[in-house]
Order: sequence, then structure tokens, then C-alpha cells
Amino acid sequence: MRILLKLSGEALSSEGKRYDDEIINGIAKQVKELLTMGHQIGIVIGGGNYWRGRTSENIDRTKADQIGMLATVMNCIYVSEMFRSHGMETEILTPFICSTFTKQFSKDAAIECFRSGKVVFFAGGTGHPYFSTDTGVVLRAVEVDADGIFLAKAIDGIYDDDPRTNPNAKRYDEITIDEVIARNLQAIDMTASIMARDGRMPMWVFDLTETNSILNAVSGHFNGTKVTV
Repeated sequence: MRILLKLSGEALSSEGKRYDDEIINGIAKQVKELLTMGHQIGIVIGGGNYWRGRTSENIDRTKADQIGMLATVMNCIYVSEMFRSHGMETEILTPFICSTFTKQFSKDAAIECFRSGKVVFFAGGTGHPYFSTDTGVVLRAVEVDADGIFLAKAIDGIYDDDPRTNPNAKRYDEITIDEVIARNLQAIDMTASIMARDGRMPMWVFDLTETNSILNAVSGHFNGTKVTV
């Protein structure tokens, strides 16, 4: 199975730490086990532990988004090195030239990395402003013919309302991407949702903080929301 795993930048951090190595090591152990099971793994990481959205009215939106793209590159470099310390081979692909830090993305390069058993980090988003890493992960998933996207979040699925403010909010165990779009549920941004629908890309949304949550989601012991196409 070829999967794309989406992690938020905040998922890598904890209070007072931009990177919490205990969290990252836990992710690495799960990914390594998935590799031994024969899965091919691509990873997209957000940049929210460094930079989230336009944080200053004095900064042009395009430049603000470029800062966010570079934040994702830094996160991928860090997590890639942590994965290597666990004995995995990795490659970081970006949509723009980033000196010798990364390699430039192409579908052929990504497929070759998957076939050689490497974990592929897709950094730098789409390479363009006004697009989120949600759109980036769906774009890459469609491009590399992934079997599905696994969205590791700080919440255990998709709800009909915000469960943090509405204790009566109900979680969907399964929902179609058309319903997500029609109800504007914002599991991912609208551009990404429409691309997932058009690319017929299923998604699994789950809580990263649960024990072995990535392994469980991929292996079918799933506690979250499945988004069908």
C-alpha cells in the first residue's frame, strides 16, 4: 500500500519545545514497522510550530506563504534525520530548488524512492502561495498514485461541529467527500477537498496522540473518520 501521512507542525512540538523528540521517535517507530510490512510511505508536514498563516499585517501574503513553505522544509529535514537515526532511508523532495538540502520533486523521482524502500518527505507545499499543506498532501497523493491519505490530527476524526466548543458534537465514523464539501466540515480546506474528490483519493482522519495511532489506522484497527470517494 502506498500511503501519504499528513502531520501538523504542532504535532511535533510540546510546551516549551519546538521539537519533542519523544513524539517524533514514536512516529518513527510506527513508520519503520509499516515499512517492514511492505508499505510505501510519503510524509507531508505542516509548518505551524514555526509559522502559521499571515502573522503580521506588514508582510505581503506571498512572502508570508513563502516563509511557511520554508518552515515545512525545516521540519522535514529534522524529522528525516530522526528517522535515519532509526535505520530508515529517507529522501526530501521540494517543488523548488533548495540547494543541496533537498532534491527537486518529480513523480519519477518519488516513485523511484518508494520502490527503493525510502520514506519520502514532500516538503515546501505546492511551491506556490495561497495553497495550504492540505492541498499539498492531496496534490502529491494524486500525483504519485497513492492508495490513500492518513491525516494525523489533534482530534479523533471529523465532527458535525467543533467538539472543543460543543460537547454534543457528533463524530462521523464514515462520510463521503461530497458530504464533507456540501456541509463545509473543514476537515481539510475546500481546495484540498475538491481535489480529493476529483482525484478519487480516500482519507482517514485520526488522533495522532493515541497509542500506535498511525499503525492502527493503516492496519485497519481504526478509530476515527474514513472519508470515502
